[in-house]
Amino acid sequence: MLLNLAYGAVGAVRKAVLAAALLLALPAWAEPVNLAALGDSLTQGYGLPPEEGFAPQLEAWLRDNGHDVSITNAGVSGDTTAGGLSRVGWTLTPEIRGMIVALGGNDMLRGIDPANSRENLRGILVAAREAGVEVLLVGIQAPGNYGPDYKAAFDNMYPELAEEFGTLHADNFFAGLAVEGDPSAAATYLQPDGLHPNAAGVSKIVAALGPKVALLLDRIDRD
Repeated sequence: MLLNLAYGAVGAVRKAVLAAALLLALPAWAEPVNLAALGDSLTQGYGLPPEEGFAPQLEAWLRDNGHDVSITNAGVSGDTTAGGLSRVGWTLTPEIRGMIVALGGNDMLRGIDPANSRENLRGILVAAREAGVEVLLVGIQAPGNYGPDYKAAFDNMYPELAEEFGTLHADNFFAGLAVEGDPSAAATYLQPDGLHPNAAGVSKIVAALGPKVALLLDRIDRD
């Protein structure tokens, strides 16, 4: 009887040691990778229930596609690139490993000089580089009503900054809403204000942008 108890105790110890060894053998990135989505009302989820906004839908899409990720919603309605620059420091908390930057729409709506917007975005990218945080820079396309020079300067600042800093780049936040041969079809996916996507629109935006965010995750050093 005592011998059986001794063997039982040894077996229990062996199992405990084995379990501890397995836990130590797990990769260091077993916990979710934390991303921040720095943006304006498009990122914040204006006019939508929290669970239907951009950050929650993107997080769900990534998880459905095999990525263990947590996304902090750092979108502020009405924010400009200057506003994003002013708060990027407290957005880049120690646990943040990557950042989606989607700013500039409100600069364009206010007719702000693209040179100023460019410098603000550059400041955000500098802060991310100093923090060792990988970035996906998401552009937005200016309409033609400000003239061709404004449109060119605004549209080009995103790919040029992405090249300068070696960041990932997505051409247009609204790319997922484009319907070939029917420009008016995008209205189906917008709220009544004609500016912000509805829940179905966010879903299409996320489906188009998700693979770029997956590439961002692949860039992150998980050691």
